[in-house]
Amino acid sequence: MSTANDILEIARSQIGTKESPAKSDNVKYNTAYYGRAVSGGGYPWCAVFVWWVFREAGASDLYYGGDKTAYCPTLMSFHKKQKVTDYQPGDIVFFNFSGRSSAGHVGICESWDGTYITTIDGNTGSASEDNGGAVLRRRRHKKFIVGAYRPEYQEDDDMTQDQFDAMMENWMSRQAKKKPTQQWEIEGLERVVKAGVTDGSRPMGLCTRLEAAMMAAANK
Repeated sequence: MSTANDILEIARSQIGTKESPAKSDNVKYNTAYYGRAVSGGGYPWCAVFVWWVFREAGASDLYYGGDKTAYCPTLMSFHKKQKVTDYQPGDIVFFNFSGRSSAGHVGICESWDGTYITTIDGNTGSASEDNGGAVLRRRRHKKFIVGAYRPEYQEDDDMTQDQFDAMMENWMSRQAKKKPTQQWEIEGLERVVKAGVTDGSRPMGLCTRLEAAMMAAANK
């Protein structure tokens, strides 16, 4: 079994890979999928890239039940019973950039801050989100997400420092958007802002022991 980190390591290693020539869909992922070199507009490869990553990790069964598809709507339909919204690294995320509910593009989640999701995608680019001809890391607003599923990864017991830092950054980003709701919280925040302990910009964020001591003193 593979972990989400296994999948992401393989996906990251492919960043910068491009089809050649441009706009040809001639790329190694398609060659592996079809068993021969192909080209032309009939071979989009964002879903094929995801299939290739899982195959390289020895986890094809987690991609599409051991089968394969190059068609995003088919892949999303296969996993439609899942309603993943608390996106995590390794999740497979579907997008539509035309305001529709159908899957028009797919990528692998790298991080999520509650508003923006970062994915690693095949066949994307600055000129076209869903037909750009390259493997890239993309950051997009949640309004473009139309679905997601979470493969049954093996538990990763050893969290790396980078993974921990990314998790904490995402958590703190979400906390920073929250505001005090109770009257005593609002009044306490006003007092410590007036005392110059904080500027009040991240009222629900973490603080140091020194900040906590100063805030306690200001509230006496």
